[in-house]
Formats: sequence, structure tokens, C-alpha cells
Amino acid sequence: MTLLRPLGMTYRPRPADALPLAGSRAAWWHTALQDGAEWEAAALDPATRARLSDLRPAICGLRLDRPLVMGILNVTPDSFSDGGRHFSLDAAVARARQMATEAEIIDIGGESTRPGSREVPEDEEIARTAPVIRAIRAAGIATPISIDTRKARVAAAALDAGADMLNDVTAMRFDPDMALVAADRQVPICLMHSVADPETMQQHARYDDVVREVHDHLAGRIDVALSAGIAMANIIADPGIGFGKVKDHNLALLDDLAAFHGLGVPLLLGVSRKRFIGTIGRAEVAADRMPGSVAVALHGATQGVQILRVHDTAETRQALRLWQALAGDEESEDGA
Repeated sequence: MTLLRPLGMTYRPRPADALPLAGSRAAWWHTALQDGAEWEAAALDPATRARLSDLRPAICGLRLDRPLVMGILNVTPDSFSDGGRHFSLDAAVARARQMATEAEIIDIGGESTRPGSREVPEDEEIARTAPVIRAIRAAGIATPISIDTRKARVAAAALDAGADMLNDVTAMRFDPDMALVAADRQVPICLMHSVADPETMQQHARYDDVVREVHDHLAGRIDVALSAGIAMANIIADPGIGFGKVKDHNLALLDDLAAFHGLGVPLLLGVSRKRFIGTIGRAEVAADRMPGSVAVALHGATQGVQILRVHDTAETRQALRLWQALAGDEESEDGA
């Protein structure tokens, strides 16, 4: 798949000949190919223009014309930022109740995938996540739930408990049966770029052209998903900031986020509290990286990213409201 980099992007005002960027309020009006040759949008074939410009189908009933906030709810003792904070059932449900007022999606994970982390047995991961999902639903919280797992059995148990979508940091590399679960249940799945496994991935952070290599990897994983029977409308892509990447790789991917719209699927950006934010922002403790995390989330929004995965849901939501209001695109009271 040709790697196209949309240029001339703006949120407001828009030139008369501007096109929406993946159906978002962001806009573009010409592109640059990987070799540097520039092409006007009108000169691109209709299918290519559509990949870059068309509004993506709704995910879990949520429109993707404005960025959605996905709140991170880790029910683990060892996640890099909030490990243990929501490990008990009551604490997890209380946090989910609060998130439901601040985020459109709640992403629940029972296995830390921080650099150097080790695999959690399937049964233990199910025991951590499925009861929390059931309890959230029993509490009357209807916010869509994503299960953050790389294991098919964990995914199936979460869906049985009331989850709505899958978030696989290995893009179905770790467990090929994940594709069967997504196809059989006809639910959305986020395919993230990563290398090796969490325990060793930082030893494999080597790229000649990180943007092209991540883009091409995701294009290949999308093809695998389609071959398994997963509908294009149910696929989301994530460039995997921090997963087998160092600071310069992360910055290059963030600078070229709009290029990933050429994949033709919604984009998810997960940068919240990650190490490179602490390095640049001089915040050694993960919990102190909220301001930098919000700054990068807003950058993602300017690039047409549809889903922002964050720990600090209230702060990110407030920042988005102000940013959109300044751009003349203020949210309504119900968050639409």
C-alpha cells in the first residue's frame, strides 16, 4: 500500500478546496508521497481520496467525526502508571462510574504490557477482568467497554461478561485465535503495532524508516483480519507509541500520524503517561505526566485521530472541549 502523507492540514479556517481528514473536523488539501513528490488531492484516484477523507463507520454506535476519549481502567497490580489502584472490584466499578461521565469508551486490562512485563496466565487474567465487566454492567453503566488483551480466551470471556470491543496490542500475532473471536462475534478490534513481546520489545527498537515500517506492518495485519472474516468497518489501527520504540521513533510517528489515515480505518492513539513524555517533560513519576499527555492527545486530535486512549479522562475531556470551542466546533452538553 502506498504511503501518503496528507499536508496542508488545518482545523479552521479551511480553504475552499479542502477535504476532511478521515471524516474529522481536521482538513487537508494536498498530499506528499514517500519519495517527496507532491500530488494535489484532485489528482489522486477516487479510492485513495476516499481512504484519506471518508468518515469512518461508527464504533460501538459512536460517531467518529470528533475525537472520542477512551479511559484506561487497569485491574492489575503492576501496570506502569496505576498498578494496584483499581485492583479491587469496588474500586474498579467506582472508577468506571466516574469514567462514564468523562469518556465514551472504557478500556479494561488485566495484564500489564509495560516494557519488561511478564505474561499473566489466561485463567488469572480472566479472573481479573470478567467479574469487573459483569459488575460494571450490573451497576447499570452502559458505556461501551473494550477489553485490552492479547489472548482469545480472555477476549471471549470479556465479551460474554458484557464487553463490546477488543484491543490487542499484538494485532493478533500473539494468539491467532483472536481473529476467530472478532470475526465470530462481529465486534470491533483495535490492531496495534508492536514487536516481539512486552518483556523484550525494547531490545528490538530498530527501524530504518519507522513510519513506513509501522504503516506497512499495520496494513499487513489489516489484510490478515480481513482474510479471517473481520469486517473492515470493525477494524481500528494503533501505531503503538512506546511499544518497541524509543523517543525519536515515537516523535516521528506522532509527527506523521496523518499518514496512517491511508490505511482506511479509524486510528487510536495511546500515549498517556508514557516514558518519552516524562523524558521530554522532565517528569520521572508516571502520574506526574498528565499535562504532557494532554498536550500529545490534542496533537492527535489535530491530526484527525478518532480515539484517544488516556488515564486522565476528565483533564483530556476538558482540554478537548476548550480546543474545539476555540476552533468553532464546540461540543454540545451531551458530549456529541
